Amino acid sequence: MNIEISERARNLHASAIVFDGHCDTLLDILAGERPWDRCEGKGQVDLPRLQEGGITAQIFAAYVRPELRHKAAWETLRLIETMYEIVEGWPAQVMLATRAKHVRQAKREGKIAGILGLEGADGLQGDLTVLRAFYRLGVRNIGLTWNHRNEAADGVGEERTGGGLTEFGVRLVQEMRKLGIMVDIAHLAPAGVAHVFEVYEGPVVCSHGNARAVCNHRRNLTDAQLEQIAASGGVVGVTFVPAFIAENPDEATLDRLIDHIDHIVHVAGIDHVGLGSDWDGFFQPTAEFPQHVGHTPMITEALLRRGYSEEAVRKILGENWLRVFEQVAG
Repeated sequence: MNIEISERARNLHASAIVFDGHCDTLLDILAGERPWDRCEGKGQVDLPRLQEGGITAQIFAAYVRPELRHKAAWETLRLIETMYEIVEGWPAQVMLATRAKHVRQAKREGKIAGILGLEGADGLQGDLTVLRAFYRLGVRNIGLTWNHRNEAADGVGEERTGGGLTEFGVRLVQEMRKLGIMVDIAHLAPAGVAHVFEVYEGPVVCSHGNARAVCNHRRNLTDAQLEQIAASGGVVGVTFVPAFIAENPDEATLDRLIDHIDHIVHVAGIDHVGLGSDWDGFFQPTAEFPQHVGHTPMITEALLRRGYSEEAVRKILGENWLRVFEQVAG
């Protein structure tokens, strides 16, 4: 996609904190499918393109593939170690962030703040002691499920059961609050989402999801869920997955993504929407959409063209995520 970036948008983007709530890049790096430090036409996130895209903070998800669930804790550790190898291998460009002050430091120093998250609580294997260990290693965001059932709850693939959080799931979110780990409802079945709001006090996030009213996909959020997230003080990271943008994925465009932002702003308010790309978690988007993380400034340009103020654009690009991260993690 070729969209001309105005000087106003370039300057705004360069000065803003740009915080993305989700990518699956660690899986590719661990598998050796491509290098971290150079573009080779593979994947959507690597160091050069993060720098090109002006990313300040990126949540890197540790996702355990279903066929590896029998050794989920081990696989999660391998993904966390991959993040540490990146940080230690490129200390002048990347740093691990466990608090909001680290994100601000990264912005000052021209670095990328890597934040560790879990996509699904499978790696905890029903043990809060493992949760505490992962916290010590830097995990600061946990999506309770992927699409299937685990020890904490049912994912959207099991929503027919009507199940909410398990007893472990309730204890998990409460312990996450004490430790300072964001509770992420992306992929969680509707009954589980409702249960979270019943038992958890604090900001709730959806790291990567869009508005159901704009695109009727089971992974997108209803207006009632958007209102609950806003009431909690949380944030929704709009995702770039074509099927979540338009019911016909071939019609997923940047303008259509901004339609989702417009709707979330209308329902939840400008303080409760951010970015949650899911780069490296889906196939290439359509030609009418940014192709990789290096194209992130296109979103800034599109928001300005849609009429958002510079203050509002800064909130969407990262200030909303940073506020929630600071409130939860410190």
